[in-house]
Amino acid sequence: MKILILGGTRFFGRKLVELCLQTNHDVTILTRGQSGNPFGSQVKQLIANRDDENALAQALSSTTWDIVYDNICYSPKEAQKIVQILEGKTKKLIFTSTLSTYEADGIVKTEADFNPYDYEIRMGDREDFTYGEGKRQAEAVLFKEAPFPVVAVRFPIVVGEQDYTRRLHFHVERIVNEQPITFTNVDAKMSFITDDEAAAFLYFAGISTIEGPFNATASGAISLKDLLRLIEDESGKHAKVSLFGGDANSQSPYAIPADWYMSNAKAAAAGFSFSQLNDWLPKLVNTLVKEQQKSILPQQH
Repeated sequence: MKILILGGTRFFGRKLVELCLQTNHDVTILTRGQSGNPFGSQVKQLIANRDDENALAQALSSTTWDIVYDNICYSPKEAQKIVQILEGKTKKLIFTSTLSTYEADGIVKTEADFNPYDYEIRMGDREDFTYGEGKRQAEAVLFKEAPFPVVAVRFPIVVGEQDYTRRLHFHVERIVNEQPITFTNVDAKMSFITDDEAAAFLYFAGISTIEGPFNATASGAISLKDLLRLIEDESGKHAKVSLFGGDANSQSPYAIPADWYMSNAKAAAAGFSFSQLNDWLPKLVNTLVKEQQKSILPQQH
């Protein structure tokens, strides 16, 4: 199959490209050209800035694809433009969405908790919305206006050794370095998925017949308190936790007020087999702790 991936040079986007290549698909990536092309001649590369509508339309003008993956759409305006450009050019679009389409209100989320099909569209650019609202608006545009099938994959926090956001790394680094971390509610539970599993689900969403919104998360959730305990056990250091207050540097990127996780039952029923969070999270934490400890060892002379 011919596959186009918007945003495929780092983290789970890169893993998706690798997976598509391993399964012998004809892959094109569209990037701004700033991160280079880690795949060389294995892929075709189109260069365009997503924010330049004319350049994007020109880059995508002469080819059709079986599947298009859009990992870098954050607003209804971007969603509307890609729908217009891809009309007649793809058989299916997979949109990377987010747990942030749901409120962190302590209730385990299912796809029905945000219905993009009846959500009022307010057109605008990414700077006009919060991250979560921008994704809600983009979903609404895609599901209401796209003439081709769409899947919106709602991911929780994606983690992995190569995570450029370094949100899990932040907690490891602060604990290993005996620095304080500020939370809102350490008892709040969260869900996660690895970059490998995120890529695997995106691939599944493309080649299967599913349509509509799907939650994709490892099975299980963990409280922030238990996550900190994992890091403490692996590092031998005690977490210095404060609730509220603290300076900007100490604020946890996981500082949520209440449980914020979701059910993967719909995706599992569609045929995808998810990992168990507790099967791999301790191993990942162990790896990140060892990396951090190694980085602070005194230089040997």
